[in-house]
Amino acid sequence: MHEILLLITAVGAGFLGALLGLGGGIIIVPVLTLIYHIDIRYAIAASLISIVATSSGAAASYLKDSLTNLRLAVFLEIGTVSGAIVGFLLASYIKAKFLFLIFGVFLFFSALMMLRKRHEHYSPVNHPWADKLKLDGGFPEGGHWKTYKVEMVPLGLFAMFGAGVLSALLGIGSGIFKVLAMDGAMKLPIKVSSATSNFMIGVTASASAGAYLLKGDVRPEIAAPVAVGIIIGSMAGAKAMTKMPAGVIRKIFAVILSIVSVQMIMKGLK
Repeated sequence: MHEILLLITAVGAGFLGALLGLGGGIIIVPVLTLIYHIDIRYAIAASLISIVATSSGAAASYLKDSLTNLRLAVFLEIGTVSGAIVGFLLASYIKAKFLFLIFGVFLFFSALMMLRKRHEHYSPVNHPWADKLKLDGGFPEGGHWKTYKVEMVPLGLFAMFGAGVLSALLGIGSGIFKVLAMDGAMKLPIKVSSATSNFMIGVTASASAGAYLLKGDVRPEIAAPVAVGIIIGSMAGAKAMTKMPAGVIRKIFAVILSIVSVQMIMKGLK
């Protein structure tokens, strides 16, 4: 019975994770610890497995639908991985409560910005780096092929570095930062941002999941139903995302940001 409830919960987390490019981990960890009272170490380990599962389940669908920008994803991983290494080295020197407060406030303002931004803003020109590396692309929408350019590539790379640092320091997934950086700074369409983020988080989470596996924190009775549920949910979320209007995705994303920001601020105040 316990495993069936975990499976059902994971399906919902996988659906939202694939739809928003968050990976499902940011949803499944609070659920496992607060509702099912699972040890935080096992919850994080199961979450990392689920992030890899979400990325794998959704990536194939997004690639088939031509939403994922592979060149951009591989390039931005340079910043994310570098930031994760720096964050791991800084973890023992910075008090987490200050980071939780800053993170929570940042997410709250980001949610407000997402709600205010009513329309997709396509960049008319490429950044010079985007031209040289051929980072621009296109995607199908409404029966038409829409092309997009990529702005502010250095800022996007720096934002990915920050995402990696905070991910290592706070022990959270960096899908939120990836989507915000690609959507806000680099002016990518929200659907492309979510799809590309899904591809990236799987690469980043694989190494961490391996470390937890070696430590013995991956419990099959927890990780297995969570991973299976996440895969089912992520495939459904990937299909829903291609048919859902960008404005609806943006509003859902803003609600999730608001909820997470409140959790982070409360944790920081404690």
